[in-house]
Amino acid sequence: MIVITSPHLSEERIREIVGHIEKQGVQAHLSRGVDRTVIGIIGKADPHLAEHLRSMQGVENVVRISKSYKLASRDFHPDDTIIDIKGVRIGGDNLVVMGGPCAVETPEQIDEIARLVKAAGGQVLRGGAFKPRTGPYSFQGIGVEGLKWMKDAGEKYGLLTITEVMTPEYVDVCAEYADILQIGTRNMQNFDLLRKLGTIRTPVLLKRGMSATYDEWLNAAEYILAGGNPNVMLCERGIRTFETYTRNTFDLAAVPAVQQLSHLPVIADPSHATGRRELVESMAKASVAAGANGLIIEMHTDPDNSATGDGVQSLFPDQFARLLKELEQLAPLCGKQFSTGKQPAEAFVTWQK
Repeated sequence: MIVITSPHLSEERIREIVGHIEKQGVQAHLSRGVDRTVIGIIGKADPHLAEHLRSMQGVENVVRISKSYKLASRDFHPDDTIIDIKGVRIGGDNLVVMGGPCAVETPEQIDEIARLVKAAGGQVLRGGAFKPRTGPYSFQGIGVEGLKWMKDAGEKYGLLTITEVMTPEYVDVCAEYADILQIGTRNMQNFDLLRKLGTIRTPVLLKRGMSATYDEWLNAAEYILAGGNPNVMLCERGIRTFETYTRNTFDLAAVPAVQQLSHLPVIADPSHATGRRELVESMAKASVAAGANGLIIEMHTDPDNSATGDGVQSLFPDQFARLLKELEQLAPLCGKQFSTGKQPAEAFVTWQK
């Protein structure tokens, strides 16, 4: 259930209400709005607690939430969550673009791609140092050394970094080097990993499982939120259906649907959703039109020859730059804010397709 306080209630009175709730052996989570605070109650509460809370001074209403996910629900947090990472705001009417290769390969490769992401107007450098691959003989990633290369490139060009973490044991080391931790589709219901992510404050991008329902997806987010980490983003990356032309089936309706159910930012991944380079740009624009708070897009300087993974869905640098310029024009029409900044004319001169 949630407790809705009276407008402009004092902090002292809010603490008194929280103290009373916690004496009942349940947890209290606060969501602060413009003029009032919502207190989420997690745990098995006494049946008479709701009635008693309604009678307390400073409590406007007590509402029972029937959804299995509480903290991720928009009922608990009516306003959009905005995650501020070193001045980059993710959520609300902001549009953020994350770009980079499937995998970090060499320090020179990730440095050059970081330069191109920045020149195009992207805010976040993506790259995998640990790669969960379907086959055991596929490239599995560079490891911690790759994290160091990506951190150096991000700092050099003023970009945030995002990388995938696969096991609870690597959460701390990945958080040491990356600004955002990505949970891949295969790990969406790795509950030990989700619980560990709840103990830190590093923002988490939670990809939807390839066969997960919205409820399953949001319950996975609930594990992280309930652990104490409020910085969670959701990522729609396509689901598994009977269609084989595309890598996955892009559930574009998930963007506005989940935004109705939850306050968490929703990021779209048109690269994995389609698996085809020629479809990425159009589906990226469609994602923004649907209301996505951001995009995560694969880009590589030589995707057809030297990419260690996902080359067929990776954009060339000039395609990535063109897409971001078009998004700059599209964003205001969709109620979003996005600017590529001043793109130097020479930014792509040294790159040859």
